[in-house]
This record gives sequence, C-alpha cells and structure tokens, in this order.
Amino acid sequence: MAEFRRWSSAGSAARTISECCFAPFWVSQVGHILRESVPALSVLDRNTTLSLLDSTGAMVSIDPTMPHNTERSSYSVVPLTGGQLADKEELFQNVLTQVAEQFSRAFKINELKTEVTNRVAMLEKRVELEGMKVVEKCDSDIKKLREDMASLNNSSNFLDDKKKLTPRRDVPSYPKYHLSQETVEALRHPTFDVWQWETNEMLSCLEHMYNDLDLVKGFNMNPITLKSWLLCIHDNYQVNPFHNFRHCFCVTQMMYSMICLCSLQEIFTQVDILILMTAAVCHDLQHPGYNNTYQINARTELAVRYNDISPLENHHCAVAFQIFSQPDCNIFSTFDAEAFKQIRQGIITLILATDMARHGEILDSFKHKVDRFDFSDEEHVTCLKMVLIKCCDISNEVRPMEVAEPWVDCLLEEYFMQSDREKAESLPVAPFMDREKVTKPTAQIGFIKFVLIPMFETVMKLFPQIDKVMIQPLRESRDRYEELKQIDDAMREVQKNKSENLTMGKKK
Repeated sequence: MAEFRRWSSAGSAARTISECCFAPFWVSQVGHILRESVPALSVLDRNTTLSLLDSTGAMVSIDPTMPHNTERSSYSVVPLTGGQLADKEELFQNVLTQVAEQFSRAFKINELKTEVTNRVAMLEKRVELEGMKVVEKCDSDIKKLREDMASLNNSSNFLDDKKKLTPRRDVPSYPKYHLSQETVEALRHPTFDVWQWETNEMLSCLEHMYNDLDLVKGFNMNPITLKSWLLCIHDNYQVNPFHNFRHCFCVTQMMYSMICLCSLQEIFTQVDILILMTAAVCHDLQHPGYNNTYQINARTELAVRYNDISPLENHHCAVAFQIFSQPDCNIFSTFDAEAFKQIRQGIITLILATDMARHGEILDSFKHKVDRFDFSDEEHVTCLKMVLIKCCDISNEVRPMEVAEPWVDCLLEEYFMQSDREKAESLPVAPFMDREKVTKPTAQIGFIKFVLIPMFETVMKLFPQIDKVMIQPLRESRDRYEELKQIDDAMREVQKNKSENLTMGKKK
C-alpha cells in the first residue's frame, strides 16, 4: 500500500483538479491512477469492481467531497468478486422490495382508491333509492287526499277560471306530522321560532290552531275541506323575500298567541275568533312584493281596478273569497247565508285594516274608545279586532332577537327590490326603501318608537298581560338598534375624518 499512500499524498492537488471536472471523468481518472500506482491491482480484469474503504472498514463514496486520505486514516482498496457483488445487488434489491412493500402497506393507495369509489357509488345509490321512496310517498299521500276529498265532496276539481291548484310535491297530505306536546305549548307564545319549520309542518300547525280553538268541531267544519283550503292558501302566496307563506304563518301564529295570552275566547264570540284567525291567514294572498305606493305610481292593473284605494288589500280579499267560492275549499259551507255575510264582512274589514296608510286613522279611533271601552259595543269590538290584526301583521320585533332580525333583512331586501325598479322606471323612491340611504338601525328605530310601541301600549290598557311578553321586548329591541346606530355613526365619523385628512394631505 506504500505506492497507494504515495499516490494519495498528492490527493489534495488531485482533488483540487477533480473538483473542476465532471464526476464521471473524475472517477475514471481515479481508476486509471489506481492501476498505475498500485501494481497489485494491475493484474485484475478491467471490469473488476473495487471497493474503497476507510480505516474503519466503511465504504467511501468516490466523489469530490470524499474525506482526505492521510497516514492516520488511510484508504484501502478491495476488489469484489462476482459472488460478493451479486450478494450486494441481491441485498440492495431486497431492501428496495421491502421499502416498496412498507409504502404499499402504509398508504394502500390502490385499495383506498377502490374503497372510496365503491363507497361513493353506494352512497349515490342510497340517495337515489331514498329519493324515490320520498317521491312515491308524496305521490301516494296526494292521491289519497284527492280521493278522500272526491268521495266526501263528490268533486275533485280545484280549479277556478284563472289559477289551477296542484298540491306540490313538498306539500303532501300531512297527518303524519304529529306535533309534540312541546311544540303545541310553544305555539301559544310570542317567542315561537317560526324559522324552524318546513312548509308541511307549518300547515300542520295551522290546522292544529283551528282545532285547538274549537273552530273545526264548533262550526262542524269538514277536516278534509280545511286541509284543502290550507293547501290552496299556501299555493296562493308568492315567493317574495318578505310577503310569503312563512309571513302568513308568522302573523297567524301571533294572532293565536294573543288569543291565548289575552283570553280572547272569554271576551269575543267564536265567530269573532274565526274571523280573526281566517283574516290573518288570508291577509297577504298573492302579494306581488311591491307595495301600494308602487302600484299607484306605476298605474298597475290592481291600482286601476281598485281606483288607487288600498289596491293590494282589496286584491287579498278578492283572492280569499275566490278560494272560498270553490266547494272543496269552503270552510264556511255549514253557515247560512246571513252568517256567511257577517263573516265575509268581518274578514274584509280586518284585511283592509292592514293597509299602513290607514294606521293613524285606525289607532286614533281606538285611542278614543279604549278608556271607555265597551265589549258589548259592536263598533268597539270591530275597532279592537282591526288593531289586533295590525299588531300581529307587524309584530316581528316582539319576538326574540334571533327570530326577529332575519325578518328585517327580508323586508329590506324586498324594499330594495322595489326601489331599484322605481329608479329604473323613473318613479318616486321612498328614502326608507332606498339601499343608498337606509340602514338596518335607521329603518327600525323610528318604526319601533313611533309605530309599534305606541300601538302595543294602547292595547296594553285593555290587556295588561302583554306588557312583559310583548312591550318589553319592543323596548329592548329599540335600545339595541339605537346602540347599533351610535356605533354606525361613530364609524362614519372616523371614516369622514380620515377622508378629510387625506384630502388636506394631498393639497399640501
């Protein structure tokens, strides 16, 4: 090995040169030098594999970064026989195979892919089968409902001249929606969360209210006719952001809760209770989502037909009694002509009272009567019923904040939809409906302070029990919106100061 050590003494020079060369060239030069410098290696075959080992016997990688070969830690060169080489290659292949198997077991990529594909296919099939079952059940329920009504009324025609009633797939026969005792009790309170219920469940709740108030048995209503009427009512509420079937349910549930809370069945006749509930159900039928002001300014067909006098409310009344004119939907069929005339007049009076243009007139009339109110006076009772339906129609802020606030968003959306159309048609735009001028706090503060609280406080003179459950929530809602307005004002002031400072900075 002396020759090898002599060769390696020039290692630093050789490495300096080699670091400037490509690795393959450098390695070939090392092999040439080894053969020339170590005579013992010159007898080996040219294709013999050599292992370069350090002083510890570890294999040294031949590359520009290999450690220095010194007398203390000199390299040794060992030729490998064919058998040794084969053993090492076999060992290397075994290691690679084991690594591949470990990765395969760890990740199981192919198996995982197959399993995911199978599970997705299984879920899709299950969803498809469940959907088919629901559709079949709905079809079966609707078919059974129609057969029952046909057998009882000797007619299955739900048509009028302009609109066909076809119970939708999401409104099947709903006896299967049994209300829990908890729901039955919650329905009797203003805190009821009207957002938690699907269409079928709301229909079941409405049916329950009529039964609970003894209107069905008391007036010998046909239960199938009640169902048909409610289905038709649902189909005649349009899909508006605010004035929709859920609003109808919301108003009717609030009327039901006021009847329970104020013990109105002890004061009013059952016919009055029937009028109150039915007017609440029908009060916004076929509302187009654009208010009376738009109807009049745009000279719509409704405004022309009703001579600009409460065109929407008159239309709601007309649609309600078009529905009642269908035998399958006439819940008043057991009343004689005189009684039906009284009910019809009562419902029309209450629905027309929901026109906010008449708010001041109706409230002033009630204020003049409330201090000397006479429940035996028909005029007094009619005025009270008008105020009650008005309270229910605009009662959202009486409910808990999480129930009330989404209604504000819905109403503003409908307002903005109207004001955008008014701008496009060059019609006057009310500031409280203009998306560029109104905010949620500004929209609600004035309405709560000057409309809701005065009206409910006047009703409280007759029914003190509403103070805690209805008026107190109104006061809390007013205070909360006033706090929000202060925050909005402060933020606008900060933004204004920033803009002014930027402007002054640019001028300098």
